[in-house]
Amino acid sequence: MSPALDALLRRLRSILRGPSTSSTRGATQTAPAPGGDRTAYPGDATVLPDTTYAPAPDGNPDPGEIVWTWVPYEEDHSQGKDRPVLVIGREADWLVALTLTSKDHDGDARQERRSGREWVDIGTGDWDRRGRPSEVRVNRLVRVDPSGVRREGAVLPRDRYEEVVAAARAHRR
Repeated sequence: MSPALDALLRRLRSILRGPSTSSTRGATQTAPAPGGDRTAYPGDATVLPDTTYAPAPDGNPDPGEIVWTWVPYEEDHSQGKDRPVLVIGREADWLVALTLTSKDHDGDARQERRSGREWVDIGTGDWDRRGRPSEVRVNRLVRVDPSGVRREGAVLPRDRYEEVVAAARAHRR
């Protein structure tokens, strides 16, 4: 398939998935779940899935890709917001992902650790339209409904992906 046709198909799939993130980003929303049940989030994953790096330009979210989707709040899974996540694997019908932020946590690293949050810098990429540096939280494994992915943002380079997965794995030892 030609790159232009592949890009067109990805864009069409993104449009069919639902509204753009600009209309929902930052707004609290009710929890979506596979099969349309908007209250059945089973909680965060507790073990790392197979994390084999496998991005593919097929319009489907794969390990190594950063996508935009609804993420439940840690303290209340019935609410959440649209944000970028790094897909790292699958667990049954769910994707397993790590959340991204453009907020720099280097200055408050101690306080973040005391609060139970661990971050890895991944730099900049096409997932952030403003080109801001990002960090990935490596100690919260979020389950994501594949049908709820709003758009693919970018592929994280393999070396950075492996660094993030190594940090997530080290956190679980």
